[in-house]
Amino acid sequence: MKRKLNKIFAIMALVLSFALFSSEAYSQCAMCRATVESNVGTGSKKAESEVGSGLNTGILYLMVVPYLLIGTVGFLWYKSNKKKKSGGA
Repeated sequence: MKRKLNKIFAIMALVLSFALFSSEAYSQCAMCRATVESNVGTGSKKAESEVGSGLNTGILYLMVVPYLLIGTVGFLWYKSNKKKKSGGA
């Protein structure tokens, strides 16, 4: 059983690393891009790149939080079921 759990965690870590470190995951949606371009306006290229970078980071944080919450609930549920099956306290 422990081997199976380790395999599941390894797969989850691999999927998460592919999602976070791929170039497609670190890009803006079309609507966000249009908003940044219209708001930055006549600013310098450096300002546009800083705003875009901050926006990309914000998008990634917003994407990761629900997965962390669902994963935490799932893990706690798993531990609870494991205790019930083993008859432990």
